[in-house]
Parts: sequence; structure tokens; C-alpha cells
Amino acid sequence: MEKKIMIAGAGIGGLTAGSLLAKYGLEVTLLEASSELGGSAGKFKRKNEVFPVGATLGMGFEKNGIHERVLRYLDRPFPVDPLETVMEMVYPETTFVFYKDRTRHVNQLIRHFLGYEKQIQEFYQEIYHTAATVRTLMDRLPALPPSTAKEWLYLTTSLRTRHTRLLPLFNQTLGQRLKRHGLDQLFPFRHMIDGLLIDSMQTDSSHVSYLLAAVALDIYHEGAYYIPGGLYRLAEEMGQSLLENGGTLKKRRALSKLERANNMWIATDHRGNQYEATDVVLNIPIHQLANILAPELISQLKKPLQKGLTEPTWTTLALYMTVDSTKLQSPLPPFRQVSTALGDRLSEGAHFFMSASRPGDLLRAPEGFQTVTVSTHSKAENWDTQEKYEDMRKTLTERMLDAIEQVVPRFRQALVHLETGAPKAWERYTGRPNGYVGGFPQTLDNALFNSISHRSGLPRLYICGDHVFPGGGTIGAATSGIHAARSISGSQLI
Repeated sequence: MEKKIMIAGAGIGGLTAGSLLAKYGLEVTLLEASSELGGSAGKFKRKNEVFPVGATLGMGFEKNGIHERVLRYLDRPFPVDPLETVMEMVYPETTFVFYKDRTRHVNQLIRHFLGYEKQIQEFYQEIYHTAATVRTLMDRLPALPPSTAKEWLYLTTSLRTRHTRLLPLFNQTLGQRLKRHGLDQLFPFRHMIDGLLIDSMQTDSSHVSYLLAAVALDIYHEGAYYIPGGLYRLAEEMGQSLLENGGTLKKRRALSKLERANNMWIATDHRGNQYEATDVVLNIPIHQLANILAPELISQLKKPLQKGLTEPTWTTLALYMTVDSTKLQSPLPPFRQVSTALGDRLSEGAHFFMSASRPGDLLRAPEGFQTVTVSTHSKAENWDTQEKYEDMRKTLTERMLDAIEQVVPRFRQALVHLETGAPKAWERYTGRPNGYVGGFPQTLDNALFNSISHRSGLPRLYICGDHVFPGGGTIGAATSGIHAARSISGSQLI
């Protein structure tokens, strides 16, 4: 039987799977509920201005990076601007600068923490060595947790002698390694580390898997990029490749029901159209599965996936702004983290990530203006009534604007446009129930062999996205899409 592939969701995971399978020569139909591609890495427009929805900082475009490998397979050259200075990290006591060069980065950190030179040097030597070792395994991209004999074989044949060094670290947190190096009580240093981890791992050093944290702290050094226009251009490249290789892409088609009949999948969209497929890839929030699968199918899903259907994640408030940069002392830098409190305050506007278009990026804003996206983590229970919802939106907006004003004098005077993306907006435009974003925190309970597999447990039904191994971010979503495409095609592809 000829394979017919149906993919629901044109986020980075679904587009990666769909474009690879179409290039491989299979019949692919991709349904997307929105009019835009990219999901949380998509965009929206207001007059002459373009705003990234969520993801902004480009990673995985370096030689042999995940996105670079996919684009090379698709034969789609993609212009990116490498960043030697990745971002500023503004904290109450000081401002750190994250440099691509590892030695330069560590040396400037040491200048902030006199008396801890040896401990910080040795900590980062371990981080970088661990990340390099993990990366040699990641090059082959084994799927975790392995679900078939073929996946177990691929994992075991990917292992080398050097990987045995990782075994003692497998069940450790980054917090344990900080303590090993005498840095666990150096709270300003730890807070800086936590600020990086909350944005990439959705948790802090006390709880994050050490092996994943090492890669997360090192990955900026492998390559961080400004993408002219925004990361939505990656989504559009893969969508165009899918079409050019014979695939079908249908926007404004929300999947409403998925049924199994005669060894085939029957998908129904919200308009009543039906699609028959041998294989299905769902790049939708896993919390939606109970709405599209019958209870008897839900009961057959793998246990970690069933458990994940009811587990909340972070939600967010995002601010989308346009500034007249001629009214500022200097244009805004592309990327900046801002933390206004010490300790574990990494949410509710006390910590946020701020990205701005570069001056002259006319794909984002007219000359003399910059578009700005700011987002903070927030707990879903803070938004669960109408009264709390409106209060949180106002409170967090003012909290972040006040913090920006401290870093960027006259910011409010330069502000010409402001709108908010609160949880209900995320639910409405990205289909994420309760506005859940970012995937599950990469704690020991959720990471690596405890991750959710791309194999659903139902025949020829695969899932991808930020809730699936290896986790959040465009790199994680793309990797889960690669695993789904490999399982369907029977080929390594990249």
C-alpha cells in the first residue's frame, strides 16, 4: 500500500516532518488551523510592522546544527546573521554579557565574581566538556525513550566509549554540580544561570537534568543568530519546500476528529472535510488529544503521554510593541534578558526575555522604528478567573514596562504601539489550551528516558512538538519532527 501522510499543525515540528517526507517522495497533506505558519515561531502583522509571536533567537543554524541539516537536505539555502555578542543579561546587581566565544564569556563572568575564579573556571570546563560529549551522541539523533528493537539498536550502536563518562551524571541535576564546584551558595551567579535555564529548559538549576542543562548552557556558543524578518521565515521555507515537492498545505483547517477504520486513519477538519491517511503526525498541543481522539483510543496511548494530557505547563504574557528608536539614546539591542529580583523569582514579570528588530531590518519595521517582543513566564492558576485575568494582564504589563524603563530611559516616550498576548490569545491563535507554552520543564522526571516518545502507542500515529523528546524550542520541536519522519519513511533522511 502506498503511504499517505497527514500532518496536523504547521509548527516547526510538523513542518520539519512534512518537508522531509515530501522531499523523500511520499504523499503529504498538512493541515494548519491558522492562516500563518510556524505556530509559536510564527508572526503576525500590524500595518507595516511584523511581530514574532514567540521564538525569536535563532539557534541550530550552525554547520551540522539541526535546522542547518534539515535545510541542507531540502536544498534550501537560508541567510542568517551570526551573533558574536548573543545577549545582555540585566540583573539587579550587575549586567552580564553572553559572548559566543567560550573563553571570553567565562573570563568576563569571573570579573563579576572575584574570589571564585577557580570554581567558575572548573565549572565551565565541566559544562563544555559534558556538552561536547553529549553532542557527539546527538549528531546521530537517537530517539528517546527507545520504543522499538530498531530504536534500541540505533541507540546502542550510537554509543561510544566516551559516552560511559556520562553515566554517573545521568540522574544528577545542575544544582548538584554547582554544589560540587562550591557555587551553590553564590546566589547572584546561580540566579544568572537560572535565568538562562528558565527560558530554555522551563525550570531552574535545582531541578533541571544536568546533561540537558549542560547542552542548554553551551548551545549559545555553538551558534546564535539574528534572522532578518524573524524565525517565521524558517517555517515559510519548509512550507514552500513541501509544496515544491508535491505536498499539499491547507491553511485555516483545524483538525476536529481523528478515527481509526480499516487500518487507516480518517481525519476530519472543522469544516467537515475528511482525509484518509496511512500515517498521521500530530504537531498539536498534546492537551488537545482528548478532544480529537475517542476515549477508547486515548486509553491505548502510551502511559507517559496519557499522563501528560492532564499536566499543566507554564503560560505567558507577551508584549508586542513598536518603538520610535530615534527617541532613544541608542537603538535597542536584538536580545536582552531582564531580571528585577534576586532569588527564585523567574516568573510573573520579575524575569523576561526581550527581543527587538535590528535597525534597518525593513522586513520587521519601517526605517527609524523597531518592533519589540517581550515575554514572561506565568502560572496558569493566576489567570483562571476573569477578575484575576484582567488584573494579571495589567499588573504584569506595568511591571515589565517599568523594568524596561529602568534599563532603557525614555522607553515609554518612544513607544508608539503596544498590545498584549495573554493566555487566552495564545489559546485562540495557536490552539494551546489555557495558553500553555514551552513544553514540560526538563526535570529528571520529564527528561531523557522519562520523556514522551514521538510514538503515540497507536499504530502509525506520531506526535511532535515541544511536549515531546527532546523538549521545547525550535531545535527540540524540529528534532521530534525528524524522529517522526524517520519512523514513517524507514530512512535516516539527515
